[in-house]
Amino acid sequence: MPSRPLHAVLLPPGPQLFEAVAAAIDGGPAVLPLDPAAPAAVRDAQLGLLRPHALLDAHGVHELPGAATLDDDVAVVIATSGSSGTPKGVQLSASALLHSAAATLSRLAALPGQRWLCCLPTHHIAGIQVLVRSLVAVSTPDIRPGFDLADLAGSSADFVSLVPTMLHRALEAGVDLTGFRAVLVGGAAASPDLLARAAGTGVRVVTTYGMSETAGGAVYDGVPLSGVRVAVEAGGRIRVGGPVVAGGYRLQPDSTRLAFVDGWHITQDAGRWDAEGRLQVLGRLDEIVVSGGVNVSLPQVARALSAHPSVAEAAAYARPDPEWGQSVVAVVVPHDQAPSLGELRAFVADLAGAAAAPRDLVVVAALPTLPGGKLDRAALTALGRT
Repeated sequence: MPSRPLHAVLLPPGPQLFEAVAAAIDGGPAVLPLDPAAPAAVRDAQLGLLRPHALLDAHGVHELPGAATLDDDVAVVIATSGSSGTPKGVQLSASALLHSAAATLSRLAALPGQRWLCCLPTHHIAGIQVLVRSLVAVSTPDIRPGFDLADLAGSSADFVSLVPTMLHRALEAGVDLTGFRAVLVGGAAASPDLLARAAGTGVRVVTTYGMSETAGGAVYDGVPLSGVRVAVEAGGRIRVGGPVVAGGYRLQPDSTRLAFVDGWHITQDAGRWDAEGRLQVLGRLDEIVVSGGVNVSLPQVARALSAHPSVAEAAAYARPDPEWGQSVVAVVVPHDQAPSLGELRAFVADLAGAAAAPRDLVVVAALPTLPGGKLDRAALTALGRT
């Protein structure tokens, strides 16, 4: 084994995973958290691309073939589709994670020993950062296997991180969230109506903006965390710099050179500064949409749909959704008999994950195209309104 091996971690959210993350922060084997619920094909693709040294599961540590070396300062690798739909491994140092966690606790005026409820996926940066904040706060996180309204209602934790979909469901169910000192909401844009509803119940909501490449939330309520730099280019593209920025993508030097320049992460998001000097995030600059806090690549959805034996051609677009933020609409040209929405949802979920499963289906004789043959996305979106 090398001096700093990378362990792919296939464990459910819980104490053993927390211990692995704590060891990684303390200089032990770096961790690559995997989604226990992901299709085997998705996990295999991640392992093949990111080439960890071993797999850690409930039965122990198992060496893997074809491992690649790891920079000594990397503590956590987060697998993300990022802005291209192609899997990437975001390499984060312990110092980046710890700076983000400490700056978050300072912004929230959190006290040592105060606890966090972890109900976000622990293979995402948001879930990992709940664990790292707990380490910095010298507290034991309340780690749950998933999001459950009963867990949320019955928690005695002081802080919780949610995506807008979770907050929406909690408010719809009448869950009292005022027992939390703060509810962090990020992973996708929260609508003004949702934030107003939460504030109306007395909940202290803190909106966050960030990504795996910035060790999670780097801008809270429009204001960068301590040490974080944010710039908006002339064309509206957001850049984030400072000690929270990742070291690059594992084994992808070309992508790293494009996304990380002179200490800045070049995001795929558009933004502007408002009159009060707060950052407003206007949306994505690419074809990645966020549904329920999860990045979904529309080209990847289209490829999955096209792989169905009853589908000749396919495309996908996203539309606003009051619960999910954005939901995917499948547009398909069938070979003969059109498949049902339920059939396509199951098929896409197996290939690309549950968040990519379309929530509506439009069947057409041909996909709309521009004169040059490219897909006419404006016409595609209009199909669902006719």
